[in-house]
Amino acid sequence: MRGTATARSAALPVSGLRRVLAVLCLTEITSWGVLYYAFPVLAPDISRDTGWPAAAVTAALSGAQLVSAVAGIGVGRWLDRHGPRVLMTVGSLLAVPAVVLVATAQNLAWFIAAWALAGLAMSATLYPPAFAALTRWHGPRRVPALTTLTLVAGLASTVFAPLTALLAAYLDWRHTYLVLLAILAAVTIPGHWFGLRGPWPPAEPPQHEAAHGDPARIARSSGFRILVTAFSLATFSVFAVVVNLVPLLLERGISPGTAALALGLGGTGQVLGRLGYAALARRTGVRARTAASLAATSLTTVLLSLLTTTVALIAASVVAGMARGVFTLLQATAITDRWGPAHYGRLNGLLSAPMTVTMALAPFAGSALAAAFGSYRPAFLALAAVNLAAAVLALTVTPTRSTP
Repeated sequence: MRGTATARSAALPVSGLRRVLAVLCLTEITSWGVLYYAFPVLAPDISRDTGWPAAAVTAALSGAQLVSAVAGIGVGRWLDRHGPRVLMTVGSLLAVPAVVLVATAQNLAWFIAAWALAGLAMSATLYPPAFAALTRWHGPRRVPALTTLTLVAGLASTVFAPLTALLAAYLDWRHTYLVLLAILAAVTIPGHWFGLRGPWPPAEPPQHEAAHGDPARIARSSGFRILVTAFSLATFSVFAVVVNLVPLLLERGISPGTAALALGLGGTGQVLGRLGYAALARRTGVRARTAASLAATSLTTVLLSLLTTTVALIAASVVAGMARGVFTLLQATAITDRWGPAHYGRLNGLLSAPMTVTMALAPFAGSALAAAFGSYRPAFLALAAVNLAAAVLALTVTPTRSTP
């Protein structure tokens, strides 16, 4: 099996593997920056300029994520058969009319429809297809490659949120989106077309073919369904906490600037968590590290709910970010760690779809919980319980192959 994996990774020379990784780092940070992280910066300006309700404006992005979730299932099947080059290039091309329509929207229905089109572009350009590309091309070296990608792409908000704010200080939101679109098109269209060239290697033959080789059988198995449920619950909790962290800190009397700093340092924690993932993977089994990571996320959510001093809350935000960083890589390797890489694109698409749905619903649900409880403190305790339930579920999914 080692020889087979090595042969697969050699479908591209080392220089080609480095090119693919470098290109995806650049295109992912740009795609996430323009298609996702620019939105929360510009949303208040959009609502103020158009008079559309803030909730309706935010719902447009949630709609895009829902479209991305549905489309992602078909995207995964395409990736398994044909590879990422054409798909990700088409996704980048599709982003051009989508963002133009967003920037020129004259009514709310137009705006929502434009974001639905952007959701199709997201499904073909964000993490799932990039994860599939690195998993197949890099073979047994996929974990370092995935770690590098998520480290770099994790800086998308660090780069594009300030850039978007700077542009918005001189331009209106419509022209800001058009400038960002020019960056997106210039980076991602040629990047995906020229950078992802090369033979798409055949899938590694799955171990225990008769029992585990059929992707439809895997998808129908109780283990896969439990894993989907666990990761969807964890995604819901993680994103509800992230989006509602600043309101929680403001409720504690912390200044807006300090609350924003705490949120930003949480991003630094994500980088630290991802840096340590390879060592964690070598020293732990897949069930243990999945459950431990989700339990750690639950614990940090409890701490955010109970701590009261500014320093302690900032420290908890950093540690929570570390747990989130590990969770991203747990998602990227969930399929290969349990069922091998043979049908990664299809199975990861099925895993990612409900996670994307819960990610889209999380911001509203977190706010609704706080409104129902009358405070963010009990809402965060409820979110911690959700993550703890995900950790318990993850312990019940038994891998069918050894982790490489």
